[in-house]
Amino acid sequence: MLFNSFVFWLFFAAVLVLYRFLDHRWQNRMLLVASYVFYGYWDYRFLALIALSTVVDYVVALGIADSREPRHKKRLLIVSLVCNLGLLGFFKYFNFFVAQAEHLLALIGLPVSTPILSVVLPVGISFYTFQTMSYTIDVYRGRTTPTRDFLDFALYVSFFPQLVAGPIERSYRLLPQILEPRRVSRDDFAEGTYHVLIGLFKKVVVADNMAPIVNSVFSRPPSELSGTEVLVGLYAFAFQIYGDFSGYSSIAQGTARWLGFKLSWNFRMPYFAVNPSDFWQRWHITLSTWLRDYLYVPLGGNRGTLTITLRNLMITMFLGGLWHGANWTFIVWGLYHGALLVVYRMAAAGSWGGSNLSDCGRAATVLRVILFFHLVCLGWLFFRAESISQVGVLLKVLVVDQHLTDFAVYSAAMILFFAGPLLLLEYWLERSDELLRVVSSHWLVKGFIYCYFLLMIWLFPPLTQQVFIYFQF
Repeated sequence: MLFNSFVFWLFFAAVLVLYRFLDHRWQNRMLLVASYVFYGYWDYRFLALIALSTVVDYVVALGIADSREPRHKKRLLIVSLVCNLGLLGFFKYFNFFVAQAEHLLALIGLPVSTPILSVVLPVGISFYTFQTMSYTIDVYRGRTTPTRDFLDFALYVSFFPQLVAGPIERSYRLLPQILEPRRVSRDDFAEGTYHVLIGLFKKVVVADNMAPIVNSVFSRPPSELSGTEVLVGLYAFAFQIYGDFSGYSSIAQGTARWLGFKLSWNFRMPYFAVNPSDFWQRWHITLSTWLRDYLYVPLGGNRGTLTITLRNLMITMFLGGLWHGANWTFIVWGLYHGALLVVYRMAAAGSWGGSNLSDCGRAATVLRVILFFHLVCLGWLFFRAESISQVGVLLKVLVVDQHLTDFAVYSAAMILFFAGPLLLLEYWLERSDELLRVVSSHWLVKGFIYCYFLLMIWLFPPLTQQVFIYFQF
């Protein structure tokens, strides 16, 4: 089910009505059934996978908690990691690694013919496997006490608002909300309404209206493109992927809030970041903190020499890029962001004799935001391109041919029309440093913003319904 579909809202209305008439225990049971219906709507065959991850991590977590032998605890944790990463690796990366191995063997004069399986990627598998892995790791570390109620744990794994595209919730944040009775207050309803409206606006109005521009640029032969068209294509994709992904996260927050749950913020005005570290504290926050806590810190983090820190950054971002998909474009995108982190970290450390980059006035901050936004857009070229060769050709066009075309002018106008108001709103939120300022604003201000959202959703729906981009991850 798509959040921007009538089917989902009919489904959610039924869930909401039933939810109001049930006590806490039966609310959880109903939400578990609803979550499996929601996931099974995509493809019922993949319910077995999420059920398998649930059973394995439930049993492993209880075994870790009940064991007094450190070695046994460690072996159980390895079972969980192997099971989850094995499922993820097979469904997401098997064909990719087989193809790369075949290519490598051919280069050294050992041509082989390897099997290519017709494997369908289960929607959201990267999200729920990371969520279940964090549970067993936190139990192993002593940060989470495992629940002995299997059905409540199954709801933690499959909670439908955030199941297929996050946010990736930690057990110590979401599980207590499942185990304890919930009451939906007026504030919950008000905040949920804001999240749903801005999420639908970001997805339906901004992201889906950017999609035709992006698809036109990346599907046309490079010989038919000018550098300005490639540039506006990158701008359009920057707002498409932001509106698409942050829109999903906002709707997930809103629907969960209407059920009495508080999900984590996954985005915080990322295009106002001044450097890569700042960006990853604003973009896909639950993934970046997951990589930090379960990968970067165990590798050593920023303990030790600067060289070790930079190595750890590159490894983390390499695996972060690989998490997004089995394609060299995602790997290079991750390495590109790793390189940005390294360069900015070295500059901040004075490796080139410069002063601390945080010592800037307002004008310098604006310039840094503009510079880093364009560095992010350059990275989006790797993310969106079909292949590394396409990246090279489009980069060449971008640099060599800068003549202005009617399509470039039209596309720029569309970006300003659809994404400009969102940037103005986020600038207001950034200046106030209050993510929910709209909710607490005067009713006239709030009414104007909500009416604008609704009017734009009504007047400018996309010509064709677009699936959320991150469903493929």
